[in-house]
Amino acid sequence: MLVIDNLLISEDIIEKDFVCNLNSCKGACCVAGDSGAPLERTELDILKKEFDNYKGYLTDKGLEMIDKNGFYVYDEEDQKYKTPLLENGACVFINYNENGIAHCGIEKAYIDKKTDFKKPISCHLYPIRTTKLRNGSEAINYEKWEICKSACKLGKQLQVPVYKFVKDALIRKYGQETYEAIDAFANRDK
Repeated sequence: MLVIDNLLISEDIIEKDFVCNLNSCKGACCVAGDSGAPLERTELDILKKEFDNYKGYLTDKGLEMIDKNGFYVYDEEDQKYKTPLLENGACVFINYNENGIAHCGIEKAYIDKKTDFKKPISCHLYPIRTTKLRNGSEAINYEKWEICKSACKLGKQLQVPVYKFVKDALIRKYGQETYEAIDAFANRDK
């Protein structure tokens, strides 16, 4: 366990390898699961405010569901706001490319410079999951999921640890200094 300020960081993010292999999984993390992606409170207003900038990147079903149920739902069990899901379990913000690979419509709008909001931070950090602890600390863990077997295999082949795969997201969420501290810890014996 690595401790940086109020962050409790699992060494799995350093020791495990991961690189998304979308040709294999087809973006299953945006489609599978029993609840939506966790949202930070600050993201709730951003999803509404930026809607006109990314709505052209969503499916008709996603737009219908947003119109019917809103931009987020509250998960009583987890006590968190999350992205709503379509009837088939996919995220409402999903779309598909010409090869049938799922991708985030918000992120596609960001890539096309239509919005400054990349996507929810929990999605950007994936396969890292964060948990706020009662003492004010935050746990940062690697979430291993069967659908990402090909990502683990590709990460191992390319020798890319989880924390390097999500470098931009870690910097976005915690800052450059925190990323550098994680990297220094990872390379302490080299």
